[in-house]
Amino acid sequence: MIDEKLILKIFEGFSIQRWNDLVRPFEIVEMDKAAEKMVAAYIIGKYEEEQGHEIDWEWMIYASLFDLLKKIALCDIKSPVQRMIRQQYPQEYIRLNEWVLSQYRNLIHDKDLFSRFTMYIGQTAGSIKLKENASLSARVLRAAHKFSSLRELEMLSVVNEEARLTDIRKGLNEDIQEFLDLRGMQLLVTRQRPFDLIMHVEQLRFQTRWNQTPRVPHTSVLGHCFFVAISTLLLVRDAGKPLCPKRLFNDFFCALFHDLPEAVTRDIISPVKQATDELPAVVKHIEDEIVKSELVPLMEDFYKDELMYFTSDEFLNKVIVNGQVKSLEWEELNSDYNSDSYSPVDGRTVRLADHLSAFIEADSSIKYGITSNHLKSGRDNILKSYPAGKIINGIEIADLLGRIAAAK
Repeated sequence: MIDEKLILKIFEGFSIQRWNDLVRPFEIVEMDKAAEKMVAAYIIGKYEEEQGHEIDWEWMIYASLFDLLKKIALCDIKSPVQRMIRQQYPQEYIRLNEWVLSQYRNLIHDKDLFSRFTMYIGQTAGSIKLKENASLSARVLRAAHKFSSLRELEMLSVVNEEARLTDIRKGLNEDIQEFLDLRGMQLLVTRQRPFDLIMHVEQLRFQTRWNQTPRVPHTSVLGHCFFVAISTLLLVRDAGKPLCPKRLFNDFFCALFHDLPEAVTRDIISPVKQATDELPAVVKHIEDEIVKSELVPLMEDFYKDELMYFTSDEFLNKVIVNGQVKSLEWEELNSDYNSDSYSPVDGRTVRLADHLSAFIEADSSIKYGITSNHLKSGRDNILKSYPAGKIINGIEIADLLGRIAAAK
């Protein structure tokens, strides 16, 4: 059972401000950084696979969760200070990481998940050696981390005096040299086609969810997508069914990219989408057409079809059979199609995670005292959609929503 305190702790990633000792032209928060990092990791990883290298996507997916948990616990210690502690006081760094684990010991009841977290903390602290097949994946994730930090710095540079940025820029550029053997990183840093795609995805950082109402904390569409991806990971684990590697990969990245069309269409709020019976289908058709004309040309052939698979009918349970997409029930997905060859997706779980995110976004603001009819009706409608006893993809989310609503 997922602890509501863990979900709410992860949600704190929307409140952690980055670069708060510099002039910032917009809110730069940790959840958005985590999201862009995983988009960049996907692109860099796909280039590595195209060159015949193996990427341990499962390791990377869990690492993205653990990195965020660690950042939330240590948000008051700047990254350069953490790096100095690691380099100059290695034993204290190990103790610091043990303290991080202790902050989540009573929040993560899934023993396997906590074991993975413990292993990852040991790997990042240097006390546990990475497995050989995960070393490239770790480099890809680290490269994506550096690139996403570089992008933030570049966006900050337009409003900050150069003297404030010189040392930071120099340090980042030095760090990036280590990863320039990665083809995807080369193309991103030199602003080739994948950089143009990232630029479109970045627009989701500037689009605010629930834009028609005051709300705290503000959440961007991009940060929301990463929160949905992490929630999907926790929900599929909670459902208790083993997933083939491709299914886990698909579930996470389908969630991460589920709002990708909004990079070119902007967020159209649900009440507007549902203004007429036919409008949802019309909007979806228009989204697909704009994505094909504006985003697909920026994608490489070796991942284009996969991204389109993620964003088309993203909330359906689906597989690919003989080159055709087939929707099906969860039980059939488990019994007959839980194989990499079918590229299965738990799309209805992604939808649950999407609604879970929307519920917390509304509920948290209401509890802070910033409320509106939009927020109240949004929260109440989600609760009504999932009455007690309603099970979707092996998950009864009503209990989790109720515990979040009751949390103080």
